[in-house]
Amino acid sequence: MRGPDVPAKALDARALAALAANPGCRRRAILDGAGVDKASLAGALGSPAVFGQSQFAFTRGNAFEARVKADGGAELLRLVHEQLDRGAEPPAAAHVPDLSASGPEGRAARTSLALREATGTPGAPGSWTLLDHPMLALDVAGSPAFLEPDAVVVHPDGSWTVVEIKSFPMLDGSADPAKVGAAARQAAVYVLALERVAARLDPAPRVRHRVLLVCPKDFSNLPTASAVDVRRQRAVTDRQLARLTRLEDIADTLPEGVRFDPDLPAEELTAAVEAVPATYAPECLSACELAFHCRARSRESGAVTALGRPVRAELGGLSTVEDVLAAARGEAGDPDDPAVAALRRAARLRAEALAAAGVEAGGSGVAGCH
Repeated sequence: MRGPDVPAKALDARALAALAANPGCRRRAILDGAGVDKASLAGALGSPAVFGQSQFAFTRGNAFEARVKADGGAELLRLVHEQLDRGAEPPAAAHVPDLSASGPEGRAARTSLALREATGTPGAPGSWTLLDHPMLALDVAGSPAFLEPDAVVVHPDGSWTVVEIKSFPMLDGSADPAKVGAAARQAAVYVLALERVAARLDPAPRVRHRVLLVCPKDFSNLPTASAVDVRRQRAVTDRQLARLTRLEDIADTLPEGVRFDPDLPAEELTAAVEAVPATYAPECLSACELAFHCRARSRESGAVTALGRPVRAELGGLSTVEDVLAAARGEAGDPDDPAVAALRRAARLRAEALAAAGVEAGGSGVAGCH
């Protein structure tokens, strides 16, 4: 499907989180499941992705993470205790096991062993364990995806917590909701992978569904933290992974011999990509390398999904802007349909407002749709 000489691109937590954010997109599901490099694909299609972390932001993030984990993770564990486990003994000197090993498989095995050892004798006062950049394996469509959270903490009671360290600030105790949401979806992937590890132990330790999000405080480089409940994001991710195990069902609908090879002629590559339906939404612009290509196609077809999911949900069976305008003008649509009735009422109110202002109403203007 990728072409014989195109290497597979490994799935990571960001990709899995983006899948969970748009679970209805069959295009992303099959491309990610097949290991297609969507950034190269987008460039070959003439719509290169322009999002990503700058080198400056990357360096700043690494410096902040190093500060948070300094002195054996003393500050990080203090934040975990303060936000998530005040009933436990305060962390004194945490155990930080060596997780180095050869290759991702070896690191994942070493992480599993370290988690087993740290959980084996729960309850000892102050017995905290910090796993710095552990490696977790999660089965995705029959293949392992190797995931690397910033940290995992084992509490004195043997429970496990995922820690996400981000360089965006918390101002007066709160951060950008969009960025927090993205971090929560990514952390939910790690929680799910940890649950798979925990299920292999007897008894299985508790994986906490409240993760710790650590960010700079205000405009300083001092760390602060907030507990984020990721149960909803975890459930969505779990459902989407279950769908990915049926990728062959999507593949069966593709034309014989279709390939997603960036070296193909532009027309052939475009036809291959368009053979898999996409579900574009504006949120894709910050999460998917193919977003600009899909946005252009969505606009060309007049799809209302380009206006956002909330608008799409309000419009019911009206799937194109032309359908919406025709319904508002009374030229199409079932008048008993709540969406059609609301559009006609909005068009009537707009016309009345323009008439009162002495402005002639345009024939196709509808509030929010022109």
